[in-house]
Amino acid sequence: MTFEKILVTGAGGQIGSELVPYLSEVFGDKRVIPSDVRSDNNDERFIRLDVTERDSVDLAMEKYKVDTIFHLAAILSANGEKNPELAYRVNINGLYNVFESAVKNKVGLVMTPSSIGVFGPDTPKENVPIETITRPVTMYGITKLVAEFLGNYYHSRFGLNARGVRFPGLISYKTPPGGGTTDYSIEMIREAVKGRGYECFLREDSKLPMMYMPDALHSLLRLAEADDSKLKHRTDFNIASFSITPKELENELRSYYPSFRVTYKPDFRQKIADSWPGSLDSSAAVKEWNFHPDYDLRKTVEDMIVNLGGVGKRDKDNILEAQNK
Repeated sequence: MTFEKILVTGAGGQIGSELVPYLSEVFGDKRVIPSDVRSDNNDERFIRLDVTERDSVDLAMEKYKVDTIFHLAAILSANGEKNPELAYRVNINGLYNVFESAVKNKVGLVMTPSSIGVFGPDTPKENVPIETITRPVTMYGITKLVAEFLGNYYHSRFGLNARGVRFPGLISYKTPPGGGTTDYSIEMIREAVKGRGYECFLREDSKLPMMYMPDALHSLLRLAEADDSKLKHRTDFNIASFSITPKELENELRSYYPSFRVTYKPDFRQKIADSWPGSLDSSAAVKEWNFHPDYDLRKTVEDMIVNLGGVGKRDKDNILEAQNK
């Protein structure tokens, strides 16, 4: 499989803004084409692309002779509940346009990340397998479940090489939260580093699967490069690094910042979190393309604190020493 011209949609989002430099480092700047509905004057490679406009998608594919797509343009869970019509247009119509254009232009690979949002209240809560009851209760989850089925359909019907993972909550120090239900994790760490308290929008016992962004980026590329003959699944791989509750994250942060305190005031996002599982079975990803995360909760928090410029009970040198063990 070649990666000569890689189009990244949603390049200005939480994942896209970190995936673009990651892919550029691996494949070189000239092979990566970042795109989004918003302009980016800091990157001369950047093109404006609204995935809901089919003609614009076709033009980009043809002009740049795209052979690989990382389709990240999406409206996330919390923002999707605020504007479900927009979530449908971007997440469903946008994906349809990308798939149709990919078939037309003979694109070799389309990566279409999914989410734990595909699960619902009837889904088992622990060690959830790929094949299980889904029944999502949010527009975001519904669109992501449809996206999984569409990816499988385009593969069986047109031979399109569509692949994807179900991302858990993603934690990153480089980009601000993007409107998801697990954003509390990023916000909590940032506030602790700033020496402030935090008001959490979920209950303290809301257990959810999580992943640090370096593991997320590595996983996308590992699946993209995987031997197709070894894949029994395509668009719905479960992956997660660890599962935590807000209280467990608070306690971990207090080992660095003893005076740090969190108050809990659940809002509309609590209902979304309650519909999601607490842990995932990632064994299919391990078996089929050697998924292996490097960051657990401790390493994630340590790395976040170092990169956000914070020091607490343990100084920076001790944190770095711990990371290298």
